[in-house]
Amino acid sequence: MAYHCAQLWKPGGDAHAAGSADTFAGVRSSHLCCMGPLACFQHDTRQRNLLDTMTADKEKRRAISREAARRRRRIESDVFGDLSQLLPLEPSVRANLDKPSVIRLTLSYIRMHTLLKGNARTKAETSHIVRYGQMLGGGAQQFCDVGSGDVEKPSGEVQISAETNLYLRILEGFLMVLSSEGDMIYLSDNISKYMGLTQTELMGHNIFEFIHPSDHEEIRNNLRLTAMDGWAVVKRDFVVRIKSALTHRGRSTNLKSAMWKVLHCQGRAKVCVSHPSVSCLLLTCQPLPLSHTLLSTHTFTSQHSMDMRFTYCDQRVTSLLGYSPQELLGRSIYDLCHTLDIKCLSKNHLNLCWRSQSVSGQYRMLVRGGGYIWVESHSAVIPSGPPSKSRLSVPQAFTILCVTYVLSGVEEPSLLLSLDQAVSRY
Repeated sequence: MAYHCAQLWKPGGDAHAAGSADTFAGVRSSHLCCMGPLACFQHDTRQRNLLDTMTADKEKRRAISREAARRRRRIESDVFGDLSQLLPLEPSVRANLDKPSVIRLTLSYIRMHTLLKGNARTKAETSHIVRYGQMLGGGAQQFCDVGSGDVEKPSGEVQISAETNLYLRILEGFLMVLSSEGDMIYLSDNISKYMGLTQTELMGHNIFEFIHPSDHEEIRNNLRLTAMDGWAVVKRDFVVRIKSALTHRGRSTNLKSAMWKVLHCQGRAKVCVSHPSVSCLLLTCQPLPLSHTLLSTHTFTSQHSMDMRFTYCDQRVTSLLGYSPQELLGRSIYDLCHTLDIKCLSKNHLNLCWRSQSVSGQYRMLVRGGGYIWVESHSAVIPSGPPSKSRLSVPQAFTILCVTYVLSGVEEPSLLLSLDQAVSRY
């Protein structure tokens, strides 16, 4: 029997040649029967002990791996918690930040801190930057001291913060600081009032993610910061469309349903050749149309065709410019504009055609009898009438509505720059 079992388990035996699972099972059963009851029991015990040992080792390795992962997550959470405590934000805001937001805001804080430190080249520049930092963040200490949000502010900083809030209310807009790559390094906390998105939701993101695709080139042109040597400060004035999570009724919505809002951006581009990291674009942004558009004795309204010819003008233009509304009908507003300001007016006209709303900036209009006055026009493209229900295929006509603010009295009253001024004003 022993010889028979040995032949069956030989590598060249019949059982090995068969290759069948059933044959192997039968051979093993015969082999164990040949070993006797005691040997079979010992063999099974060794097998069970080996399996138990392997299972125990595997569970031990899994437990060690789980504990290491928990330790990593705990250390990571502690690091992010400590990092969030260093951010100059309110405790209620810090408590709701996720890890990507902590990283994003930390990078914005570091870049803003570098910007404020790098700009302080001279004593005069230091004073200017500190004052601007106070305006941006409610005090320069907020950007220069770690964890200042948890410390009670001195009375001087409280007064500065109150003045900053007053400036922002008068401005009816928000402040924005852009890097040369278009990253939003800083935004004033009142941005949620106009855009429906909070300061922490936007800081650190790139502005191109929120700007209308057709306005990307406008942003790139204004972000091109060049200087021959040292520092350079260049004025910026442009109009762009940006995503807004606020509906026309003031309700908040998500970004997927966001609408486009027109922003009038004014400010300065600060360029430093030796330190490109401190080059930036400082802007005040006002959503259009402006809600403080009030009609007064120093304001007149007018309507124009799309080529800026007068189709209507109110009576106040007579007391301000000397022209009657009837004689202005059919004439172009470019005829009344100072020659040196034609570029400003044409830029406003182009913004109207592309974005439907615009602010002209300051330009000069000629006064009848001689001289000129400084004005600023807030304009919007509106339908000239209700759409036709009977002729749906006919495109709807549009007109340009302008509210013009007179900013000065008559200057150079003896100067005639056009034949239209030759007639006496009164």
